[in-house]
Amino acid sequence: MVRNLEELENLIVAVKKSQAEYAVFTQDKVNEIFKKVALAANSARIELAILAAEETGMGIVEDKVIKNHFAAEFIYNKYKEEKTCGVLEEDFAGGIQKIAEPIGLIAGVIPTTNPTSTTIFKALLALKTRNAIIFSPHPRAKKSTIITAKIMLEAAIKSGAPKNIIAWIDEPSLELTQAVMAHSDKVLATGGPGMVQAAYSSGTPAIGVGAGNTPAIIDESADINMAVNSIILSKTFDNGVVCASEQSVLVHKNIALDVKQLFLERGCYFLNKAEATQLGKFIIQDGKLNANIVGQSACKIATLAGLKNISEPTKILIAEVSKVGYDEPFAHEKLSPILAFYTVRSFEEGVEQAVKLVNFAGKGHTSVLYTKENNHQRINYFSSKISTGRVLINTPASQGAIGDIFNFYLEPSLTLGCGSWGSNSESENIGVKHLLNIKTVAERRENMLWFKVPPKIYFKRGCLKEAMYDLKNKKRAFIVSDSVLNEIGITKKLIKILAELQIDYKIFSDVEADPTLSTVKKGVKIMNDFKPDLIIAIGGGSPMDAAKVMWSIYENPDVEFDGLALRFMDIRKRIYNFPVLGEKAVLVAIPTTSGTGSEVTPFAVIKDDETHLKYPIADYGLTPNMAILDPELVLSMPPKLTAYSGVDALTHAIEAYASMLATPFTDSLAKESLVLIFKYLKRSYDNGSKDLEAKENMHYAANIAGMAFANAFLGVCHSMAHKLGSAFNIAHGLSNIMLINEIIKYNAVEVPTKQGTFSQYKYLSAKKRYEELAEMLGGKGVDGLINLINHLKKDLGIPLRLRDLGIKKEAYFSQIEEMSNNAFDDQCTSANPRYPLIKEIKEIYAKIW
Repeated sequence: MVRNLEELENLIVAVKKSQAEYAVFTQDKVNEIFKKVALAANSARIELAILAAEETGMGIVEDKVIKNHFAAEFIYNKYKEEKTCGVLEEDFAGGIQKIAEPIGLIAGVIPTTNPTSTTIFKALLALKTRNAIIFSPHPRAKKSTIITAKIMLEAAIKSGAPKNIIAWIDEPSLELTQAVMAHSDKVLATGGPGMVQAAYSSGTPAIGVGAGNTPAIIDESADINMAVNSIILSKTFDNGVVCASEQSVLVHKNIALDVKQLFLERGCYFLNKAEATQLGKFIIQDGKLNANIVGQSACKIATLAGLKNISEPTKILIAEVSKVGYDEPFAHEKLSPILAFYTVRSFEEGVEQAVKLVNFAGKGHTSVLYTKENNHQRINYFSSKISTGRVLINTPASQGAIGDIFNFYLEPSLTLGCGSWGSNSESENIGVKHLLNIKTVAERRENMLWFKVPPKIYFKRGCLKEAMYDLKNKKRAFIVSDSVLNEIGITKKLIKILAELQIDYKIFSDVEADPTLSTVKKGVKIMNDFKPDLIIAIGGGSPMDAAKVMWSIYENPDVEFDGLALRFMDIRKRIYNFPVLGEKAVLVAIPTTSGTGSEVTPFAVIKDDETHLKYPIADYGLTPNMAILDPELVLSMPPKLTAYSGVDALTHAIEAYASMLATPFTDSLAKESLVLIFKYLKRSYDNGSKDLEAKENMHYAANIAGMAFANAFLGVCHSMAHKLGSAFNIAHGLSNIMLINEIIKYNAVEVPTKQGTFSQYKYLSAKKRYEELAEMLGGKGVDGLINLINHLKKDLGIPLRLRDLGIKKEAYFSQIEEMSNNAFDDQCTSANPRYPLIKEIKEIYAKIW
């Protein structure tokens, strides 16, 4: 017996012990207990219904039988095959395992309106999920609640469950209810607003249900015969104690008389004004629902209220009203066969009134719309306006809301959550998933990686013509270049071939050394008029970068540059979705310098005219459709451009090899590129067009490095170079080579402040990788790699320090703060093996002075 706190505390200890035993039961054993207990509850459904009706004086025995039957049979049927023990889901490839664990001790707060069915429901959920439950009955329903619990406990023990797996408070009180809620692991609270609020204030995770004040709209297109019969079926069920039952009917004026007539023909009574006033005063007393009317028949309520001339078999008392609010008693939840009847002038007015009713009392619970079948326009309008967890269409609310009767995909439940609208933790029908802890076992897995390059790459001297003939079906070519190339006539070869192919063309040669957004927009405007189906970027990285962004905006005029430039952590999960390219035109990239590798990469660097910042834009959609590597086009490169382009390719290869995203596919390319660069860059710089072999191999080296970093990405060297170049108008390749030595030292530490985060990157391996590159190139260790780079810089006439470029110290150091902040936020930073702090970036900038 539990009659005081001491006895309750002893019971809680015993129940928790039983639950600990039950927690290790197998799924098969749990299923057996679940079934036997459901059978026992179902077998006792009639006697328990009689007991509940007699004890509470509420409702109708036959309807309580149905609720008990539902709680036992439908809940068993729903969850009989559901896994609630052990591994629920498993994906070996994905490294994910989800394991069901019980919560522990459940406090089951039981209402006076539905004592036996709610007890059956909550006990079955607890048993199916290997939880124990202690019931706190309503004082006016303690006998029926406890007998229901005893029947289920006996069946559970007989099936092998621990002896105290179901328990109860014999003499319920507010103090004992609060104590059991405080000592449980989860509360399932069904009752009045005060009890639900107490559950949420108990300090224990709780699932409560809010008040229901269900409005039912009948629009002018509805089958009114079905609507009226459905409402009567629902509202008279157990004398209206189901919290989901309709409380108000809102009827379109065009059908109001017909609806009233149907209600009258089917045994309902419309109150006159005086009767409505008299009953209204009886419904709400002292600002609250009069408990004496709950679950009583229409005739009994009329008698209690002193109304005459209302006799059996009157089913529902209906009052015609117009207001919503505290001073309208019929607008409240009534939990009895009493309905408010509103006549509305339009469907929209009906929805507006329904929203007011729900917001006034019953937010989050249930609402109903009767309309013609498949009237999705009105269904969607109604559901978008109303704040209820269940929106029922052409369905009796009492039976429809509890699920699995009028819609077999709505979870069967006798605890209906109202979500945040009703100050509840859940908005759906409560089921076994709400009484489980789901343990997720996540094994480390490497991301799916990729290797993407243009579908076609043409190379070897003189390949330009053959490659272009592959595009003979095109009609209009838009050539993106710069003024220098246009002046020295490199585009003439291309134009001659286009003429042979009878492809019309237009040249845009306004691209600057650092292409700007305004230049891109200018090019797109011309594109829109010319309507090319072929875009040809010819030149260094700048025309190719500009062409990529022009292509993107030309194909998708609504594209946003801020979106294109938005930083991402994982290119596959970016917030801004890049548009699909290639529907209007294809992009062909023809490099005339040997460094950027832009012809094979998904990257473009564009300068913002206003901020003067360079934004690296990345998306595999920007990868050109074709790259043409004709070494003849780079023979005229001047020595300085040869040097700066070549060291740009060098930093591409080094950063790609050290990147967290590096793979065997990119490693081989990065290494081969470096071999070629250290072998041929000095020769290409010294001999120019006289050394065709060196020029050709440097052209390929830059492209190969491009393919490496296109898929492995870069690192903080490029992030810092972007900002350094912008601030002091330094060539990109030169900016990179001035930084790379300090970046190598920075990354090559054994104990970094922070390591970069990527699933395949298990530990900082940059030092080892730099050593591998040094050994491959004939050096030794990290210092050996730096010495090789310094020797190459000397051969190319590149100074070791920024001060040797003529940049004033004061001007430089005044920019470090801003450059560091911007470099930290650069897209390239995220692939760096050592994740940099902003202060560390500042230190590196300071060191290269």
